[in-house]
Amino acid sequence: MKYNRILLKLSGEALMGNQNSGIDPSRLDAYAKQIKEIHLQGVEVAIVIGGGNIFRGVSGASKGMDRVQADYMGMLATVINGLALQSALENNDVPTRLQTAIKIEAIAEPFIKRKATRHLEKGRVVIFGSGTGNPFFTTDSAAVLRAIEIGADVILKGTRVDGIYNADPEKDRTASKFDQLSFDEVLKKGLKVMDTTAFTLSQENELPIIVFDINTPGNLTRIVKGDNVGTKVYL
Repeated sequence: MKYNRILLKLSGEALMGNQNSGIDPSRLDAYAKQIKEIHLQGVEVAIVIGGGNIFRGVSGASKGMDRVQADYMGMLATVINGLALQSALENNDVPTRLQTAIKIEAIAEPFIKRKATRHLEKGRVVIFGSGTGNPFFTTDSAAVLRAIEIGADVILKGTRVDGIYNADPEKDRTASKFDQLSFDEVLKKGLKVMDTTAFTLSQENELPIIVFDINTPGNLTRIVKGDNVGTKVYL
């Protein structure tokens, strides 16, 4: 395997499937089966999931809600998604632990780096909920932070498009895809990969990012084997 330990970043919207909000059980099960496939091959998998399918803090703040309160609501939304993904994985016989940055000990472990690493070494998938535990930080930032803390080889950002384009491929049919880019090229071209804080943190720690289509079965397996899937951003 090219990658032995990965951090998979999923958006909350990815869980909606064709719905307008909430969680599509069939989409959740499809993701669980993809994760199980690489887990069975010995890949250590950690996951950070967003909460945009339930509540997005920035959106709430734009409508007059206190930003700090709104962000905490968004963190709780990621925990709901984490519980749903944990259930789907365990229904597929994948041992899983959910850790959260804010203490909700009745349903999840508090995040402890050494404990998370030990779970991974023992073959458990670890889901990190509630972002960084701090308002004003996105789950992109949480994904990079956790990836660095656990010593992940790469961040895999699962989206509904098959990589990074020079324009929005869902709006512009002439948009062209990049197979790979350096961090500097992303900045020069003004491409949106992650928010600025997350992207800078990844660049400073020389942590590559692969943006790929999570909705195509088999893509996760192909990536960890080293196939050219999606768009790779490297130093």
